[in-house]
This record gives sequence, structure tokens and C-alpha cells, in this order.
Amino acid sequence: MSDDILEQGEPIPGDERSLLIVDDDRPFLARLARAMEGRGFDVETAESVEEAVAKVKATAPAFAVVDMRLGDGNGLDVVQAIRDKRDDARTVILTGYGNIATAVTAVKLGAVDYLSKPADADDIFAALTRQPNERAEPPENPMSADRVRWEHIQRVYEMCDRNVSETARRLNMHRRTLQRILAKRAPR
Repeated sequence: MSDDILEQGEPIPGDERSLLIVDDDRPFLARLARAMEGRGFDVETAESVEEAVAKVKATAPAFAVVDMRLGDGNGLDVVQAIRDKRDDARTVILTGYGNIATAVTAVKLGAVDYLSKPADADDIFAALTRQPNERAEPPENPMSADRVRWEHIQRVYEMCDRNVSETARRLNMHRRTLQRILAKRAPR
């Protein structure tokens, strides 16, 4: 794409097109990489904090999409490594377990946006290329009450190191009830 115009009619800011995508979900990583290549980015991928930090040290990207929870650590470590090497990089954090404290930390470390999974390529592209003075549009379909409840249960479950008994105690619910909830897919 020599004219720097992308599918949505938006140019990638500046001349730099390097994008690092960090996620330990391989199918999602592959789909997102293809989608971002189709929008004009030069994509590198990593599946762990260690691999991502090594790639950042070799060549810091202009853009990054980083999952918050990775198998070997926290995606915020990758955001910090990017910020240390390149303070003009635009980073978006993705997470399935969003909460206000981690969103604030991500923004303080230099992330430009914080998106809940599942996020589609259009949302990620918009977050990466949004101008600093532009505001994000409110979601058309906010999370349902069931989804908010499920997110809260997942967050507490993770805080308890995936201990069902401790999670049930903290949520004041029966252990078997919690096990049934955890076995189900996330509500929409």
C-alpha cells in the first residue's frame, strides 16, 4: 500500500508501520496478525512476555497490542519495556479480565487504550490510530448484567489463584454453584 490508505480510509499515523502483537492465544494471535497486515501494518508476533521483551529490545515497535495476562507474566511488563525504548509508541492493552486498577496502571505506563476481549480488529485498529484529541465512541452493546457478574466471578477466581473453595468463600456462594458457573461459557 504505497498511498498509506487503509481499509477504513484512515492513514497509519507517521511513516512507521511496525506493530507487535503479544497474546498467548495462538488462533486469536494469527487472526489479528492477518487482519492488521491487511490494514497496512508490518506485524511481528510474540506469545510470551519473555519473547515480546526480547523483540522490543531488538527493535521497539511504533504500535503494540498486548494481552494483559500471559502464560509467563503480566503484559504490563511488555508495555513498560516498549515505553522504555520508545516513548512515542502507541500501545493497546487487551484483557478478558478488565478492572479499573489495571486499566489505570496500563494508561500510566503509556497505553493509549484498554479493550476487553473479545475485541475485533476494527476496534483495535481504531484504538491504535485514534488521534489523541479524539474520544472513543461508547459501545453500542454494553455488557449485560450476566456478563458483568461473570467477569466479577472470573476476576475473584483469578485473585484466588484459581482455588474454587476460596473463591466460593469470598463470593459467599456454594462451591458447586461456582463450579457450574465456571464450567459455562461467558455470557454475551
